[in-house]
Amino acid sequence: MKISMNQHLVKLSNKSLVLTIIKEQAPLSRAEISQRSGLNKGTVSSLVQELLEEQLCFESGPGESSGGRRPVMLLFNQQAGYSIGIDLGVNYILGLLTDLQGNIVHEKKVSNPSTRPHSILKAINTLIRELLDNAPSSHYGVVGIGIGVPGVVDNKGTVLLAPNLGWKNVHLKEGVEETFQLPVLIENEAKAGAYGESQFGSGQLSENLIYVSAGTGIGIGIILKGELYRGVNGFSGEMGHMTIDINGPTCRCGNRGCWELYSSEQALLLKAQAILPTTVKDNITLELLLKEAKSNHQEVIELFHEIGTLLGVGINTIVNTFNPHRVIIGNRLAEAKEWLREPIEQLIAQNYFQFQRENLEISFSTLTVHATALGMAAFSNEQFLKADYQEIES
Repeated sequence: MKISMNQHLVKLSNKSLVLTIIKEQAPLSRAEISQRSGLNKGTVSSLVQELLEEQLCFESGPGESSGGRRPVMLLFNQQAGYSIGIDLGVNYILGLLTDLQGNIVHEKKVSNPSTRPHSILKAINTLIRELLDNAPSSHYGVVGIGIGVPGVVDNKGTVLLAPNLGWKNVHLKEGVEETFQLPVLIENEAKAGAYGESQFGSGQLSENLIYVSAGTGIGIGIILKGELYRGVNGFSGEMGHMTIDINGPTCRCGNRGCWELYSSEQALLLKAQAILPTTVKDNITLELLLKEAKSNHQEVIELFHEIGTLLGVGINTIVNTFNPHRVIIGNRLAEAKEWLREPIEQLIAQNYFQFQRENLEISFSTLTVHATALGMAAFSNEQFLKADYQEIES
């Protein structure tokens, strides 16, 4: 009997559902999958058999009996393949190799040779080759590469604008795909960080959260009702470039008085030049300032407090706009949480709309610098696991 296109779509959709349940809730028996998916036992048995043949799941020992024969339990085969997640910072490139469940297998961090697209592409490709060389043997090998970029990325993966890199209309995706012949995803780093936190970090129990990526610049990732919000063209979250001082300095984006000019790592380092000795002015880093703060250098501690207050200004606007359950502060400035937390919370406590504070939790990333790379690896894994269904839909 000829199977219609609609029937094929339904089957692939059901198969994706069964695999997702196994991935997120294993160990499970076939009967439990049937109960949780709403699919009949025969359909589940058939789909599970296909997944076993594709080596995306496997059978383990018997589970507990509810009165009859002990059921065979199913587990997700997270080592059937691997993904690469890249966090492209302004000063660094961090690469992670993860299994299909997001567990880190290997990682490598390098400094950017320059911000020119050609130089960064060369450095990214060198880093990817090392990660590929460290991938364990598996049925599917490395299934994809995801790269988080600090800038505006359209739905096709083109980097339209990355002010802190000095980029416009850079086709990074094509350069990496051409070299490795693997699927490549390009996404804004804050969106990837938000997704990383929602899947693996402190946002796992929050359906509505805002991730504040506070590094050289500031970006925002938005999770609404458990889904990453990208906007119509994929441009959501550029709140680092909202004006907080209309008479402020000109930002690289062309706007004036942008939030990130006052409360980013870059702003912190510029302000630190006025309080540290001349002998270290050319070598001021976040790591140096953290060390000074831990040594009770009061001026540095006060500087962190100032940056925290200015972070709070933007976060207060975000809270008023989205009324989220959780705000997570991540990227490199999260390492200074000891001195940032109190001034952020004090600023937000001044908000007259205190009903916005009900059920609001403000926290710092548990993944710190790994959030974006893990988010990109998760995007790559999901694209692979849903590839058949997505291909037939398109």
